[in-house]
Amino acid sequence: MRIYEASIAYNIVQLGDVQAMTTPDKIAEYLRDAYAKNPCQESLWVICLDRKNKPISRTMVTLGTLTSSLAHPREVFKIAILASAAAIVVSHNHPSGDPTPSSADIQLTRQLREASKIIGIDLLDHVVVGTVEDDPLRVGYYSFRSAGML
Repeated sequence: MRIYEASIAYNIVQLGDVQAMTTPDKIAEYLRDAYAKNPCQESLWVICLDRKNKPISRTMVTLGTLTSSLAHPREVFKIAILASAAAIVVSHNHPSGDPTPSSADIQLTRQLREASKIIGIDLLDHVVVGTVEDDPLRVGYYSFRSAGML
C-alpha cells in the first residue's frame, strides 16, 4: 500500500492590480496565455476567486487531446477547497476555434453546478474559449452564464 503526502505549490502569474472576473471576456482574456502553451490540446482551467471575485489562483485541471479533455467535479473542487476559494470560474479551450459547447461540455457544467450547491463554493461561469474568426457568433468564447445555463 502506498500513502502519499499532498502539498500545494504557488507560482506567481500576475503582480499588481487584479481585476474581478465579472465578465466572460475578462475570463477569456485572463486565460489566453495559458491556452497558448498547448494550442492543439484542450485544457480545462479553474480560476479560484475571493469574495470580491478577484482571482487568487488559476490551475490547469486537465490537459486533453485535440477534441476532448476529461474532468470531474472532484478535481475541480479539490483545487477550490485547497485554495479556500469563495467562488470559481471554469474555462476550457476548443483548439478548433469554435467555442460552441459539446454535449460533454453541457453535462460537465450541470455536474459542476450541482456539486457547487452541495459544497458551497459558487460556480460563477464556465467559459469555452475559441477564436473570433471560427466562432459562428463572432465573439470568440461561449459563456454558460450568459446563455442562462448557470
